[in-house]
Amino acid sequence: MARTLDCLIEAGDKRTFAIAAAWPGWCRAGRDEETALAALATYAGRYATVLQASGVRFTAPAGSSALRVTERVVGNATTDFGAPDGAFASDDQPIAARDWTRLRAVLEACWAGFDSSVASAEGAELRKGPRGGGRELDAIVGHVVGAEVGYLRKLTASSTPLDEGDAWHARIDERAAVLEGLDRARAGDLPERGPRGGTMWPSRRFLRRAAWHVLDHAWEIEDRVIE
Repeated sequence: MARTLDCLIEAGDKRTFAIAAAWPGWCRAGRDEETALAALATYAGRYATVLQASGVRFTAPAGSSALRVTERVVGNATTDFGAPDGAFASDDQPIAARDWTRLRAVLEACWAGFDSSVASAEGAELRKGPRGGGRELDAIVGHVVGAEVGYLRKLTASSTPLDEGDAWHARIDERAAVLEGLDRARAGDLPERGPRGGTMWPSRRFLRRAAWHVLDHAWEIEDRVIE
């Protein structure tokens, strides 16, 4: 049986996120804590598939009963809009050397999963939402790459030039900048506050948000492809 896994809860007025504390990208939402944890457990197999080629060992929990909540924060408007945005006390914990290697591999696996979803959807029609909404494939790629550039500013306080005309190609340089920023964070070579005085994101928070966003859209693409 899988061991108990620690989870974080971010609870807004309309939406709650359950987040696997040690596994960036494994994060799902629900109406409340119970449904969010159930959704997280349901996606364990899908998350395991993303990690298969990474070399990272992952054991899926035996249902939501194996998920243990270790920290809770109150959500905000971003939470209710549909994105996890909480800052947890555990984000400030130092990352051991072996965990740095694993977390980097997990992030790269999430990127690879997104790329695979995009490649598989090339030339396919994406199902629209109930009101005809939903980005097309190129727009999803541009959105994901652009958002990650924004997240990176929260980590390094610096901007990364982005070729807005070719987001698919730009993702290569953008991801290299992310890995460089994480290396700088590991070395303690990043400011604690931004140029305008804002608080910067610790590495754990950056990894959690970036990996969630990549996988959320990878799974969106997979779910919207019309066979």
